[in-house]
Amino acid sequence: MRCLRVGIVPGIAACFFLSISAFAGKVNSAAFPLRVHIVFRNGIQHYQHMGGGFSNLDTVDGLGKGDLFENGQPLGFDFNYECGQPITPESAFETFMARWKKQGRVLEILMPKMGGNPGDMNSCQLKVLMKQDTVYLRRIGAVVEEPAAQYKQWMIEHQYDPEHNKNEPVNLRSPHQAADAAPSN
Repeated sequence: MRCLRVGIVPGIAACFFLSISAFAGKVNSAAFPLRVHIVFRNGIQHYQHMGGGFSNLDTVDGLGKGDLFENGQPLGFDFNYECGQPITPESAFETFMARWKKQGRVLEILMPKMGGNPGDMNSCQLKVLMKQDTVYLRRIGAVVEEPAAQYKQWMIEHQYDPEHNKNEPVNLRSPHQAADAAPSN
Protein backbone atom coordinates (compact mmCIF):
# COMPACT_ATOMS: atom_id res chain seq x y z
CA MET A 1 0.00 0.00 0.00
CA ARG A 2 2.81 2.37 0.81
CA CYS A 3 4.42 1.84 -2.63
CA LEU A 4 1.13 2.79 -4.27
CA ARG A 5 1.00 6.17 -2.46
CA VAL A 6 4.58 6.97 -3.47
CA GLY A 7 3.69 6.38 -7.16
CA ILE A 8 0.43 8.38 -7.05
CA VAL A 9 1.93 11.60 -5.68
CA PRO A 10 4.41 12.12 -8.54
CA GLY A 11 1.66 11.21 -11.04
CA ILE A 12 -0.71 13.82 -9.61
CA ALA A 13 2.06 16.43 -9.57
CA ALA A 14 2.89 15.67 -13.22
CA CYS A 15 -0.79 16.03 -14.24
CA PHE A 16 -1.02 19.33 -12.35
CA PHE A 17 2.00 20.83 -14.11
CA LEU A 18 0.88 19.55 -17.52
CA SER A 19 -2.56 21.13 -17.04
CA ILE A 20 -0.95 24.47 -16.13
CA SER A 21 1.19 24.46 -19.27
CA ALA A 22 -1.78 23.46 -21.44
CA PHE A 23 -3.75 26.53 -20.29
CA ALA A 24 -0.81 28.95 -20.08
CA GLY A 25 -1.59 30.43 -23.51
CA LYS A 26 -5.30 31.07 -22.79
CA VAL A 27 -6.15 34.45 -21.27
CA ASN A 28 -8.88 35.92 -19.13
CA SER A 29 -9.42 39.25 -20.94
CA ALA A 30 -11.11 40.73 -17.85
CA ALA A 31 -7.71 40.55 -16.12
CA PHE A 32 -6.34 42.94 -18.79
CA PRO A 33 -8.77 45.90 -18.80
CA LEU A 34 -6.41 48.47 -20.34
CA ARG A 35 -5.43 48.94 -23.97
CA VAL A 36 -2.02 49.96 -25.33
CA HIS A 37 -1.35 51.32 -28.80
CA ILE A 38 2.27 51.01 -29.92
CA VAL A 39 3.08 54.08 -32.04
CA PHE A 40 6.78 53.38 -32.56
CA ARG A 41 9.15 50.64 -31.45
CA ASN A 42 12.49 49.25 -32.39
CA GLY A 43 14.17 46.13 -31.16
CA ILE A 44 17.21 43.95 -31.36
CA GLN A 45 16.70 40.21 -31.64
CA HIS A 46 19.06 38.01 -29.64
CA TYR A 47 19.48 34.38 -30.68
CA GLN A 48 20.53 31.32 -28.73
CA HIS A 49 22.87 29.19 -30.84
CA MET A 50 22.08 25.50 -30.62
CA GLY A 51 24.98 24.27 -32.76
CA GLY A 52 25.00 22.75 -36.21
CA GLY A 53 24.07 26.05 -37.80
CA PHE A 54 20.74 26.26 -35.94
CA SER A 55 19.69 29.14 -33.71
CA ASN A 56 16.57 29.98 -31.76
CA LEU A 57 15.15 33.42 -30.91
CA ASP A 58 15.93 33.98 -27.24
CA THR A 59 14.82 37.58 -26.52
CA VAL A 60 14.02 40.88 -28.18
CA ASP A 61 14.79 44.14 -26.44
CA GLY A 62 14.28 47.73 -27.44
CA LEU A 63 12.42 50.95 -26.81
CA GLY A 64 9.46 52.84 -28.15
CA LYS A 65 6.55 55.22 -27.74
CA GLY A 66 2.93 54.33 -27.13
CA ASP A 67 -0.45 55.42 -25.85
CA LEU A 68 -2.35 53.96 -22.92
CA PHE A 69 -6.15 53.92 -22.89
CA GLU A 70 -7.33 53.81 -19.28
CA ASN A 71 -10.72 54.85 -17.88
CA GLY A 72 -11.68 56.43 -21.20
CA GLN A 73 -8.59 58.65 -21.36
CA PRO A 74 -5.59 58.40 -23.71
CA LEU A 75 -2.12 59.17 -22.40
CA GLY A 76 1.29 58.78 -24.06
CA PHE A 77 4.33 57.04 -22.66
CA ASP A 78 7.92 56.18 -23.52
CA PHE A 79 9.01 52.60 -22.85
CA ASN A 80 11.74 50.02 -23.01
CA TYR A 81 11.17 46.29 -23.08
CA GLU A 82 12.62 42.80 -23.20
CA CYS A 83 10.30 40.12 -24.59
CA GLY A 84 10.43 36.59 -25.91
CA GLN A 85 9.22 37.76 -29.35
CA PRO A 86 9.00 41.01 -31.35
CA ILE A 87 6.17 43.45 -30.66
CA THR A 88 4.31 43.39 -33.98
CA PRO A 89 1.17 45.53 -34.31
CA GLU A 90 -0.81 44.54 -37.40
CA SER A 91 -2.88 47.66 -38.15
CA ALA A 92 -2.73 51.42 -37.67
CA PHE A 93 -5.21 51.35 -34.79
CA GLU A 94 -4.47 47.96 -33.23
CA THR A 95 -4.20 47.90 -29.46
CA PHE A 96 -2.94 45.23 -27.11
CA MET A 97 -4.72 44.10 -23.95
CA ALA A 98 -2.78 45.37 -20.96
CA ARG A 99 -2.67 45.72 -17.19
CA TRP A 100 -0.48 47.43 -14.64
CA LYS A 101 2.20 45.23 -13.07
CA LYS A 102 3.58 48.22 -11.11
CA GLN A 103 1.24 51.20 -11.21
CA GLY A 104 2.70 54.02 -13.31
CA ARG A 105 5.95 52.12 -14.00
CA VAL A 106 5.43 48.69 -15.60
CA LEU A 107 2.69 47.64 -18.03
CA GLU A 108 2.16 44.04 -19.12
CA ILE A 109 0.76 43.60 -22.63
CA LEU A 110 -0.54 40.47 -24.34
CA MET A 111 0.42 39.60 -27.91
CA PRO A 112 -0.56 36.70 -30.15
CA LYS A 113 2.05 33.97 -29.79
CA MET A 114 4.23 33.77 -32.90
CA GLY A 115 3.70 30.38 -34.51
CA GLY A 116 1.02 29.50 -31.95
CA ASN A 117 -2.60 28.50 -32.31
CA PRO A 118 -5.34 31.15 -32.45
CA GLY A 119 -5.89 32.46 -28.93
CA ASP A 120 -2.40 31.54 -27.71
CA MET A 121 -0.82 34.60 -26.14
CA ASN A 122 2.57 35.75 -24.86
CA SER A 123 3.06 38.59 -22.44
CA CYS A 124 5.65 41.34 -22.49
CA GLN A 125 6.50 43.88 -19.84
CA LEU A 126 7.00 47.50 -20.81
CA LYS A 127 8.91 49.72 -18.40
CA VAL A 128 7.15 53.04 -18.93
CA LEU A 129 7.66 56.75 -18.35
CA MET A 130 4.22 58.35 -18.59
CA LYS A 131 3.80 61.70 -20.38
CA GLN A 132 1.79 64.58 -18.92
CA ASP A 133 -1.41 65.41 -20.88
CA THR A 134 0.16 64.26 -24.17
CA VAL A 135 -0.34 61.39 -26.64
CA TYR A 136 1.86 60.15 -29.47
CA LEU A 137 0.60 59.95 -33.06
CA ARG A 138 2.03 59.14 -36.47
CA ARG A 139 1.69 61.84 -39.10
CA ILE A 140 3.09 61.30 -42.57
CA GLY A 141 5.43 58.68 -41.13
CA ALA A 142 6.78 60.82 -38.27
CA VAL A 143 5.96 60.42 -34.57
CA VAL A 144 4.48 63.62 -33.14
CA GLU A 145 2.99 64.69 -29.82
CA GLU A 146 -0.51 66.12 -29.40
CA PRO A 147 -2.48 67.27 -26.36
CA ALA A 148 -4.42 64.34 -24.89
CA ALA A 149 -7.61 66.45 -24.69
CA GLN A 150 -7.46 67.17 -28.42
CA TYR A 151 -6.99 63.46 -29.20
CA LYS A 152 -9.85 62.54 -26.84
CA GLN A 153 -12.12 64.91 -28.80
CA TRP A 154 -11.03 63.21 -32.03
CA MET A 155 -11.81 59.81 -30.46
CA ILE A 156 -15.35 60.97 -29.61
CA GLU A 157 -15.94 62.44 -33.10
CA HIS A 158 -14.77 59.21 -34.77
CA GLN A 159 -16.27 56.75 -32.26
CA TYR A 160 -12.87 55.28 -31.48
CA ASP A 161 -12.74 53.63 -28.04
CA PRO A 162 -10.48 50.56 -27.84
CA GLU A 163 -11.43 49.92 -24.21
CA HIS A 164 -14.98 49.18 -25.41
CA ASN A 165 -14.13 47.23 -28.59
CA LYS A 166 -14.52 50.22 -30.92
CA ASN A 167 -11.20 49.43 -32.57
CA GLU A 168 -11.54 51.28 -35.88
CA PRO A 169 -12.50 54.96 -36.15
CA VAL A 170 -15.41 55.92 -38.42
CA ASN A 171 -15.90 58.86 -40.80
CA LEU A 172 -12.25 59.57 -41.51
CA ARG A 173 -11.81 62.45 -43.96
CA SER A 174 -8.66 61.23 -45.67
CA PRO A 175 -6.84 57.95 -46.34
CA HIS A 176 -3.80 59.44 -44.55
CA GLN A 177 -5.71 59.43 -41.28
CA ALA A 178 -6.18 55.69 -41.51
CA ALA A 179 -2.61 55.08 -42.64
CA ASP A 180 -1.03 57.36 -40.06
CA ALA A 181 -3.53 56.85 -37.20
CA ALA A 182 -3.57 60.57 -36.51
CA PRO A 183 -6.22 63.24 -36.39
CA SER A 184 -5.76 66.17 -38.74
CA ASN A 185 -7.55 68.94 -36.85
